[in-house]
Amino acid sequence: MVSLMGAGPGDPELLTLKAYRRLQSADIVLYDRLVSQEVLDMIPERTRRFYVGKARSHHSVAQGSINQALVDWAKAGNTVVRLKGGDPFIFGRGGEELEALVAEQIPVEVIPGITAASGCAAYAGIPLTHRDHAQSVRFVTGHLKSGRCDLDWQSLARPGQTLVFYMSLGSLSEISQQLMAHGLSKNTPLALVSHGTTREQQVDIGSLGALPERFLAGEIVSPALLIVGDVVTLHATLAWFDAPRGEASGFFNQSHPPLLQCVN
Repeated sequence: MVSLMGAGPGDPELLTLKAYRRLQSADIVLYDRLVSQEVLDMIPERTRRFYVGKARSHHSVAQGSINQALVDWAKAGNTVVRLKGGDPFIFGRGGEELEALVAEQIPVEVIPGITAASGCAAYAGIPLTHRDHAQSVRFVTGHLKSGRCDLDWQSLARPGQTLVFYMSLGSLSEISQQLMAHGLSKNTPLALVSHGTTREQQVDIGSLGALPERFLAGEIVSPALLIVGDVVTLHATLAWFDAPRGEASGFFNQSHPPLLQCVN
């Protein structure tokens, strides 16, 4: 059978228990570029692994070939894991792979992962929704199948919502210009979260009218997530993740009593 599985945004401890168990029993793992090395290290040495990652305008293996490989490996009697960064059903092409497997009547399951939007925002101290700032959140791709960034800007520029753009580094200038052209203030805050949930995490704050200095200098590299909306202002006071140590500031360095007292 085939497991279409999300590895989460980077922190290996965000991998689900079910996903971990499937990795331990897999014969073959096909993995993407955004799967962290710490997660790959969980794969047993006996398991065959194949890199099928994608970067913008550069695919190591075409999607059609990946679909066919999943079918062929499963038909040959293997237990196969298709391992993707984040969640397979949120800009992960998991739907396309599931269609191919169902069409060939291959036993298949989908194991969700923590998507980059929720994981990176949480580690950046940016609630995606907040009663005082945003009553809805939208996940948007900054890189369409056509290669263009042709989106419904009118609806995206409505107030009272948080926008999270995946694969947006190459389109950030256009995104900011279009949102301002369709009504959002140039002072609308934004955050670029690069390498979110990992020890290399960096959060760069700017606005639609003043993009982050590190972005303008070309110093931010993928993977990076763009968050736009008033909730970004909360980062200044709610940023709890200490990137150099990869842990909550101070908490894990202190001695704490048990949260629950065991009663016999």
